[in-house]
Amino acid sequence: MNTDMTQGAAMKSMLRFAVPMILGNLLQQCYNVADTLIVGRFLGPYTLAAVGSSFALMTFLTSILLGLCMGSGTYFSIRFGERDERGLREGICASFVLILGLTILLNILVFVFLDTIQSFLQVPEEVWGDMRSYLAVIFCGIFATFLYNYFASLLRAVGNSVVPLIFLAVSAVLNIGLDLWFVIGLERGAAGAAEATVIAQYISGIGIMVYALFSVPCLKMRREERRFRWSCMREIAGFSVLTCVQQSVMNLGILLVQGVVNSFGSGVMAAFAAAVKIDAFAYMPVQDFGNAFSTFIAQNFGAGKRDRICAGFRGAVAVSTGFCIVISAVVWIFARPLMLLFVKAEDSAIIAEGVRYLRIEGSFYCGIGCLFLLYGLYRALGKPGMSVVLTVISLGTRVVLAYVLSAVPEVNVAGIWWAVPIGWILADVTGFVYYFRRRERLLGK
Repeated sequence: MNTDMTQGAAMKSMLRFAVPMILGNLLQQCYNVADTLIVGRFLGPYTLAAVGSSFALMTFLTSILLGLCMGSGTYFSIRFGERDERGLREGICASFVLILGLTILLNILVFVFLDTIQSFLQVPEEVWGDMRSYLAVIFCGIFATFLYNYFASLLRAVGNSVVPLIFLAVSAVLNIGLDLWFVIGLERGAAGAAEATVIAQYISGIGIMVYALFSVPCLKMRREERRFRWSCMREIAGFSVLTCVQQSVMNLGILLVQGVVNSFGSGVMAAFAAAVKIDAFAYMPVQDFGNAFSTFIAQNFGAGKRDRICAGFRGAVAVSTGFCIVISAVVWIFARPLMLLFVKAEDSAIIAEGVRYLRIEGSFYCGIGCLFLLYGLYRALGKPGMSVVLTVISLGTRVVLAYVLSAVPEVNVAGIWWAVPIGWILADVTGFVYYFRRRERLLGK
């Protein structure tokens, strides 16, 4: 079931590995959409705004863990490409302890600062009650999020993207079923939606951990491999911490933008909550393709196949751009019907704002598609610091322009939406120029 991407046709092996990842996250996004749809339809716009704002915060917190796990996954991919199974297994022990410790610290901090979130995110009083109830439960699932993402990254690093798909599918289906039961059947409101999510997260997290540790031969550690070498820990920390910084900076920027959105009231919050789910669903395949591309690059970098990296990069840019052009057209045409899935027709102001957001963002999906590839490229080449630079450019631009443009009366809320593609484009230009000017040094030729 493991895929060795150092052999065979580059694009074929990359796509074969990417498809299960894309399908898995499509299922995850289907859950997110269903969650938003259930909350929006049965609990009303205030609760929709509450859950939507919570989603932005949870995305930020999850990004910290995801970044740590993705960084470790890059280390594992390079060891796998080098055929260094002993180094791979020693890295598993070191990275697990490192990320577990940070997860526990994060979990403590979010509960300590729970009541400061309202002022930080400028959450209106009429929304805060539901949002606090939701967060108090959803924070209990942070450890489960760590388990799933860590072992999914480990399995993908050795070329197995199918098993993470299976566990994610089980979690997504269970999540939707529990959501319907808790929210509609038991009438538990926003807290019920969170309870359904946490239960499903623990089932998938514990399940994939048991599978990875007991069913994959190359991951089974012998007693002498359950030890810490500081050189190994430093190398993993170099990948993990910088990738974590890149992911968390990206989502911190989104969280800061959520604060600007919240300042415009519950109507704009509800429009943003629904439109962001559609937006994430639309470009999620290129995000997963970027992660698959990163594993491809890391395995070939470990194997010393520099020409294969160049060919894979060219092909990946072409595939990602072609997909983004198609999906941009779909989102532009169907923006209003998509918003109507989440919001009742009589809430015309919310629908209109969501449509405006989707048509602005959707016109520039090629920008985010290329940016995901650049993130994956630099992470796999052992330059995660460059991914951080691109993220700072993209999100820094987005945050600054969101505050500046939205303060101009003639621009207003639309300034928040226009800030996003401008940030994507500036980061893309920087990433491509750096690659072509430094390619020989980056690839070690």
